[in-house]
Amino acid sequence: MTDPMTAGLTHLDATGAARMVDVGGKAVTERVAVALGQIRMGAVAREAIAAGAVKKGDVLAVARIAGIMAAKRTTDLIPLCHPLSLTSVVVDLELLPEGVAARAEVRTSGQTGVEMEALTAVSVALLTVYDMAKALDRGMRIEGIRLTEKRGGKSGDWHG
Repeated sequence: MTDPMTAGLTHLDATGAARMVDVGGKAVTERVAVALGQIRMGAVAREAIAAGAVKKGDVLAVARIAGIMAAKRTTDLIPLCHPLSLTSVVVDLELLPEGVAARAEVRTSGQTGVEMEALTAVSVALLTVYDMAKALDRGMRIEGIRLTEKRGGKSGDWHG
């Protein structure tokens, strides 16, 4: 018997058990997802990052690489995510007056989207900023992580 609370949820079967969605019948299309987020911090930490004076090294360079690596490993972190062959991962970090903003754009040609990969890239990039600068400001706040764009696939384009 189908539970009305789980009807239409793609990651649950008819009995409510978790399952990976079968995307085998979906068309291969160009897929793109963009995610944003930021980490707020005090002036001391922000200025140290800007000056390249954080003892652990170049915070923005390491965070960029961490975000790219995270996008490639999303299937290892999110249990029901499909392993994807990514064609591009771009992680941009920008110093703001109150911290650092992160933007990730992920692309693939495939049968399922790359939204989770873009969100994971931003999350891990910002966590890396926190890790590298935490000695300067333990009160940093990661916030506003969100999907802002999705293109491709059966459901079409979405902009948030």
